[in-house]
Amino acid sequence: DNEIISSLPLQMSLYFNVYYFPLWWISTVVVLYMKYPALSDYYKFIVVTVIILASLIEVVRLYLGYMGNLQEKVPELAGFWLLSLLLQLPIILFLLFNEALKIQPLERSVNIIFALFLTFQVIAGFLALKKMVNQLATHFHLHEFDRLEEYPLPGIYSLGREEGAFSAAARGPC
Repeated sequence: DNEIISSLPLQMSLYFNVYYFPLWWISTVVVLYMKYPALSDYYKFIVVTVIILASLIEVVRLYLGYMGNLQEKVPELAGFWLLSLLLQLPIILFLLFNEALKIQPLERSVNIIFALFLTFQVIAGFLALKKMVNQLATHFHLHEFDRLEEYPLPGIYSLGREEGAFSAAARGPC
């Protein structure tokens, strides 16, 4: 009944990601500061916006990942997984593969590590989410089964044991 279903690999990845995120952020901001004059005007706006969005999303994503995994809460873990897959991973891949951003070696290396973290967390988060949902569904069905045993419906679950409508109809005319 009290089996722990939190994912240790996911939790370890989140733990290391919490310490890696400030390093990624400082590296990205320093590289952006150095290459900012060389970027076109619209890429200046895009890169600044993307870094601000990625930073905000990452804080929320890591919080949801911790709460969802440690407290075994499906909505938080699902939010973490969706933020990782639909927002954060595309943003990091944009920063990693868009050559018009004049990608520097430091920038490429920190984004590759971040993309690896995200890829692992998407896979581990999916597996943890699947396990939690299956555990909750099993617990729900067992709880409903216990309620049926506690309050049986007359004549359906007690065939032949008590005088119900079904028992009387089964005997036929007297």
